[in-house]
Amino acid sequence: MAVYRTLGQIPRKRHIRLARDPQTSFLGEGLAYEHVITTAGFDRAYSITYHLRPPTRVKRIEAAGQIAPAAVEGQPLRHRHLRSQELPRAGDPIRGRVPLLFNDDMTCYRCRPAQEQAVLYRNGGADEVIFVFDGAGMLESPYGVLPYMADDYIVIPRGTTYRLVPNDVKREDHLILESAGPVRIPSKYLNPDGQIQLGAPYSERDFHGPHELLTIDREEETEILVKDGRRLTRTVMSHHPFDVIGWDGMVYPYTFNAMDFEPLTGTVHLPPPFQQTFECRGFVICTFAPRHLDHHPESIKVPYVHSNTEADEVLFYVRGNFGSRRGVGSGSLSHHPAGIPHGPHPGTIKASMGHDRTEELAVMFDTERPLAVTAEAMRIDDPKYPYSWIEAGADVGDGQPR
Repeated sequence: MAVYRTLGQIPRKRHIRLARDPQTSFLGEGLAYEHVITTAGFDRAYSITYHLRPPTRVKRIEAAGQIAPAAVEGQPLRHRHLRSQELPRAGDPIRGRVPLLFNDDMTCYRCRPAQEQAVLYRNGGADEVIFVFDGAGMLESPYGVLPYMADDYIVIPRGTTYRLVPNDVKREDHLILESAGPVRIPSKYLNPDGQIQLGAPYSERDFHGPHELLTIDREEETEILVKDGRRLTRTVMSHHPFDVIGWDGMVYPYTFNAMDFEPLTGTVHLPPPFQQTFECRGFVICTFAPRHLDHHPESIKVPYVHSNTEADEVLFYVRGNFGSRRGVGSGSLSHHPAGIPHGPHPGTIKASMGHDRTEELAVMFDTERPLAVTAEAMRIDDPKYPYSWIEAGADVGDGQPR
């Protein structure tokens, strides 16, 4: 859920006529066409857009295949280090998405596109969070033009038709979290009036919606690739769907930059819920931004060893010196399944004692259900990672089955 916004022309009340010149309007009807986009039926946030033509003018519909991540079976329960920075560039910002981890609530993709987005895209069955690891550009949608840059989370509500237009596609590098449930601001950050509380790690000023309309008045066949769950559908409209002349509401794509997250620091270590950024069904998204470290004179300044007995934990390393880890780098993902103890690597506890600040940036998501691993993930997996807590020189396994 984003904050209320309005852009362009809207009538003074909902569901009344927004008049237009009959000589230039569609079929001479002299009006704009209202489109209500709702969530949770009609019970939660919604927006209303006003189009030059009815947004229902579908000309052709045809099946376009499936996109179905498949789990690798027969794997032992273990930690994983996925070197996603090694993925080759391929496809466009949509077709180039590589699924790595998934369950019924979410799918984690990495995307390093090699070419521009070919056709418009709409996810009809899930909200999307695109973390911009590298790159910058514009997201175009019926809501208008939304600039994005590195370190932005781009939150795209389900049902939004969009195109990503990068400044340089060869620099684009994304982490994509597809959420079967809605992506919302955590309820603990909101006061009873729905405003973000004072003392929360961000405010409404840190969330940025489309800044100008992109009204395309074009009567021409326009293709949209639509995804709902595993199914892909090719829908051809009779006109370009970005023909909106105004809208208002609380459903629209927006950005939040990870560097605008205001992390809290205690005298001793604060656990990940203090870094929570978004609330989703079945998982949370957290931001570990540059911050001052714990300031008790005897504090241990890296996280404690812990077992998430009811959650899988995934950390995406963006940049900086990752004080509690050895061997990970920018673009690495670590996956620590539920119930396995994990924590600082040997030597990192003592090494942290003299530091008072960290410049690391990382994105974490914790899932309630176990995550399945794909064949694509296995190709970039470090099989020796589970043994990396053994001191250097010790006899360890090689990750090969016996």
